[in-house]
Amino acid sequence: AGIGKRVATDLARRNARTILACRSRERGQAAVEEIRAATGNPAVLLRLLDTGSLASVRAFAEAVLREEPRLDVLVNNAGVTGLPFAVTPEGLEQTFATNYLGPFLLTNLLLG
Repeated sequence: AGIGKRVATDLARRNARTILACRSRERGQAAVEEIRAATGNPAVLLRLLDTGSLASVRAFAEAVLREEPRLDVLVNNAGVTGLPFAVTPEGLEQTFATNYLGPFLLTNLLLG
């Protein structure tokens, strides 16, 4: 939703192979279908990612590096706000992990 969906739509309009990295399979698949319909680009894909989980970030990065011949653009757009204090299973504060650590790790893992 929001900025991420707009950026993905613009990239798909430019005929880019576009991967939506989403926490929710249902919402992500709905966005994929909407973007495909709006742009006519069938190369819009869904991959699950929760940047608040470093294990999820590592699994996502491994899959992208294994499945994609190259990566030209990465848009880090995940973020949460206003959550009650919570700790991830990895022992990190949830907002800090989701907004900062996860995207930082993802970027570094995808740099190869």
